[in-house]
Amino acid sequence: MDWQTISADTVPSRRVTEAQSSMMRARPPVTGAWRDGDPAGGRRFTDLGAFRTENGAELPAIRLAWESWGELNAARDNAILVLHALTGDSHVRGAAGPGHPTGGWWGDVVDAGGPIDTDEWFVIAPNMLGGCQGSTGPASIAPSGREWASRFPYLTIRDQVAAQVRLADALGIERWAAVIGGSMGGMHALEWAVTHPSRVERLAVLSSPPVTTADQLALNFVQLETVRMDPRFDGGEYYDAALGDGPHRGLALARRMALLNYRSPIELNQRFQRSWQSDLSPLGRGGRFAVESYLDFHGNKFTRRFDANSYLTLVEAMNSHDVGRDRGGVEEALHRVTAKTLVLGIDSDRLFPVDGQQRIARSIPNTIDDGAVVLTSDFGHDGFLIETDDVGRHLRRLLED
Repeated sequence: MDWQTISADTVPSRRVTEAQSSMMRARPPVTGAWRDGDPAGGRRFTDLGAFRTENGAELPAIRLAWESWGELNAARDNAILVLHALTGDSHVRGAAGPGHPTGGWWGDVVDAGGPIDTDEWFVIAPNMLGGCQGSTGPASIAPSGREWASRFPYLTIRDQVAAQVRLADALGIERWAAVIGGSMGGMHALEWAVTHPSRVERLAVLSSPPVTTADQLALNFVQLETVRMDPRFDGGEYYDAALGDGPHRGLALARRMALLNYRSPIELNQRFQRSWQSDLSPLGRGGRFAVESYLDFHGNKFTRRFDANSYLTLVEAMNSHDVGRDRGGVEEALHRVTAKTLVLGIDSDRLFPVDGQQRIARSIPNTIDDGAVVLTSDFGHDGFLIETDDVGRHLRRLLED
């Protein structure tokens, strides 16, 4: 992400000021979801009709919210699909403002003259199905006139890609010049290239694994249970609660846990060391360590832009990720990819370590290097959002004819 143009959740970690902390003391909303009637910002909306999930659940109607930059050419062959991470959204570039609480997360990459040059390419970024930024999700209104809440169905990565395929069809895009995704978005990008190889000319998989491993499932399980155990979660039926009475404590704590996996020990140790947040000692004198305040601030900030039910829905979708499921295994599935491919990892990534990217690269027939590109960075998993010069350089290589 690109703080500001990076989203403040992805900038290099830094000390939280007392002024910033005081901004979080007001009672948080029950949900941070974008709701109908809120400013649309740069979003556009496409209705995609009834939708049946892999598990057979029926949604009578779905829509995807999306943003775009650049112009689709007459041949309709210059479209690039950019797919965001778990808690990201369609606001790839642009300032914060009505409808967009944070600035664009990849503005250094998607820009006129940038690595993904919007003077040349037509870039589309959709909000994923099940999320909370305008696409159909648990906070959306069901036919009953109330939020879907706990009745929203279980989704897989493949379900979310099926919805994106519907969007491409609706927009008249038969083949993407490139499908590019990082983290959870990389899971979607892989599924696109395996399920619909003829529709993907180029592929970029950034900091994403071929399967969600047992270690990653375990980390996700603790976060899921943290949200569910908040008494105010109320089984997912919290939307009628008063201001400040939603499941913000559980959601904030889950976010703090996640941040520890997005960052690296090197960065946290170098930036915070054992410094205090204030003059009060954290050694039994009522003070706090600076790193504690950092986690607290970002956890609380997150509850103001996200929805607890969507967090569960999306994390469970990540848990479903296994590109080799019912396809003869990972290697067999990846042999289906025909796209010219960039696979990129970060050497300090403890969420999705580089062995996963190396496994992907070994099995895809046409990668731009002999194996995965591994960047050296102190920023851990979020390096693909922060090291924009290096990431952009490799994306330029991919997009060259």
